[in-house]
Amino acid sequence: MPESDTAPPRGGATEPVEALHDLVLRSLDDDQAQDVVTIPLGGKSSIADHMVIASGRSTRQVASMAQKLQQRIKEDLGRTVRVEGLPVADWVLIDADDVIVHLFRPEVRSFYNLERMWAFEETAPAANAAR
Repeated sequence: MPESDTAPPRGGATEPVEALHDLVLRSLDDDQAQDVVTIPLGGKSSIADHMVIASGRSTRQVASMAQKLQQRIKEDLGRTVRVEGLPVADWVLIDADDVIVHLFRPEVRSFYNLERMWAFEETAPAANAAR
């Protein structure tokens, strides 16, 4: 039986998720996204395994990052993603199933403050007990 070195070993469902997450982070880095934050959702929410939040300096940069990310995911991983908010580009949501990406202009990001809403603080009960 011939051995195939071209197919990567399957380590379960987390391998494709991590490949997607890495691609998202690389793409945002290449496009000079600002203040990139990843919130792990695995075991905490069923909507995705990771949420990535980043800012662009302008609506033009936010739209460009979203379009390039959508294209890279399609080309590299063969996945089709859903994109919302692209025409205005103040806040663009990219739903790639396992990874959800929010791209904002800085003012819009600070207004909605998703990091605070989705932060699962491990020390919150201890901080409240200290009061």
